[in-house]
Amino acid sequence: MAIVDVKSEITGNVWKIVAEPGQSMEEDEPILILESMKMEIPVASPEDGVVTEILVNEGDVITEGTVVARIEA
Repeated sequence: MAIVDVKSEITGNVWKIVAEPGQSMEEDEPILILESMKMEIPVASPEDGVVTEILVNEGDVITEGTVVARIEA
């Protein structure tokens, strides 16, 4: 098992966190949703695994490349 950092591909606001630590995720399943330029953009799990940490809070402003979560794959 390896720990995988999940990074944001864009700058935006954390609009909604849809996963929680301990939750099993499938590849491409949304972990959280960002709002940028009035669009909702999901940040998805890069592979199957279990969420170990959510590193941001709803309402946070993040930049491209920010690690938003970690999963154990």
